[in-house]
Amino acid sequence: MIQAKNLMVFFENMLALNNVSLRCGDGQIVGVFGTNSAGKSTLMHALSGILLDIRRKEETRGGERVTLLGEIHYEGRRIEESAPDARARMGIILCPERRRLFPESTVLENLKIGAYLATGRQTRDTLDYVLDLFPALRKLLKRPAALLSGGEQQMAAIGRALMAQPRLLLLDEPLLGLAPFVQRTIVDVIPAIRSERRASVIVVEQYARPVMPCVDYAYILETGSLVLEGTREELLKNPDVTAAYFGT
Repeated sequence: MIQAKNLMVFFENMLALNNVSLRCGDGQIVGVFGTNSAGKSTLMHALSGILLDIRRKEETRGGERVTLLGEIHYEGRRIEESAPDARARMGIILCPERRRLFPESTVLENLKIGAYLATGRQTRDTLDYVLDLFPALRKLLKRPAALLSGGEQQMAAIGRALMAQPRLLLLDEPLLGLAPFVQRTIVDVIPAIRSERRASVIVVEQYARPVMPCVDYAYILETGSLVLEGTREELLKNPDVTAAYFGT
């Protein structure tokens, strides 16, 4: 599905990602865990292509120099210089950190905005799917996104990403700031998305405990470098991982 090889990202002279390599296979759920400033969002921006937009905007305004080195392969082709919209058409869809909904638009409008790559039939079918996946959104379709709770916003953000027909769904800290019972709702839908939408998923989080039960394979990032990787079972048996990311 997707494979990153020796990714390095510099913001001027600051090294944000240092020789990072990872893989997410077809139908796999992969976790990436790390503390704040570990490089998780930079990795997601590199995989989705958003980093190229950031680089272009910095060049246009004469800001900091953004450098991307390494390779990204998706379904057998190199895409590290492919624009984010081109990657979206390939099926690589990012659900960004902190939701990034259009606050003055309604929930339904936000969902339909996500369907810009979908056919009319796909839009109708996926909207029904999203509302089945998150029944709480049914009564909120006409409500502006700014008036939703954090959990409702996250449901709408994941729904919007699903409307774009992802083959690879990138979830950037989907549990951030959510109450535990809402976190469980979000975690429970990840395997459902994999099986029902036939999508691979990469999910990044600061804390492994809520997400680890649903991942097949995971990577640990620290200060931009991969320090550990393994299957769910292998990492759960590692005392350093459980101490740092499970609080045990």
